[in-house]
Amino acid sequence: MTKHWQSRPEGGGRFALWLIRSIGLHGGRRFARLFLYPITLYFYWRRKLEREASRHYLEKVLLHRVTAWQVMKHIHSFASTMLDRVFLLAHGEKDFDIETEGVDVLIERIGLGRGVLLFGSHQGSFEALRALASRRPDVSLRVLLDKQKTPALTELLEALAPDIGDKVIDASKDGATMALQIAEACEQGAMVALLADRGREHEVLRRADLLGQPAPFPVSPWLLAHTLKVPVVLCFGLYLGGNRYRLIFEPFADRVDIPRHDRAQALDAVIGRYAQRVEHYIRIAPYNWFNFYDFWQQDSHATARPEPAVVGDRIGG
Repeated sequence: MTKHWQSRPEGGGRFALWLIRSIGLHGGRRFARLFLYPITLYFYWRRKLEREASRHYLEKVLLHRVTAWQVMKHIHSFASTMLDRVFLLAHGEKDFDIETEGVDVLIERIGLGRGVLLFGSHQGSFEALRALASRRPDVSLRVLLDKQKTPALTELLEALAPDIGDKVIDASKDGATMALQIAEACEQGAMVALLADRGREHEVLRRADLLGQPAPFPVSPWLLAHTLKVPVVLCFGLYLGGNRYRLIFEPFADRVDIPRHDRAQALDAVIGRYAQRVEHYIRIAPYNWFNFYDFWQQDSHATARPEPAVVGDRIGG
């Protein structure tokens, strides 16, 4: 259970992803969803660490002993959003009912012309954000994604949307390269989306309360926001079942300040606020949490350095 999430193998592999893509695109989304049931059973029985992590998490949020059915419901929700990535990229949002909240907040920040950092988490579907971006082709969206962690999935997504590669900032690159690419995108007025809840191996972390227990969060997204001095908006794409999603934007800060003389306390405050919003949406949609490892124990030995450097740290994603 304490094994780091980056050490876990990619689920499925190239053939399985190619197969579900082919079934989906040729048979349609409704037909493809029938295959989610055997896929759910397969991962429930074959991926013990993920199964136990799901059980551990659900008992934290539901406050009672969970059943195998509830764990499988959790896995099925994840599989559903993964399948929907195929259709969101191939056909846009036409197959989906995507509710939106707080879009005016996002448009207002975009209008400042300084770029926007969109901080999400591994909840629901971040892919719904790409579909919404198609409504505003005048605004560029760049997404931070670790191509090395999920090479088969990356190949699949790029095959469905060949231009997606130009919109991805590769999180497997060194921190300095990523920071420069993100800074350049913001200077061009782009939205840059990244997931700020999951710490990479050997990354600097600080702990904040989540579901009643201290959990580690990466500091580098917040140091980056401090350095770039651009607005930060939180983004959550909740899966509501069927073909329904709710895409929520919340203003977080027009500018994140992490003063050098009080850095640890400032980081704790800003990460604590972020963790509270993550927990808020966990409680609204508990089966949308897709960190299938012991989130609270990841890199439990790691501690934040007194003066972490923005460029030297890897950006969580």
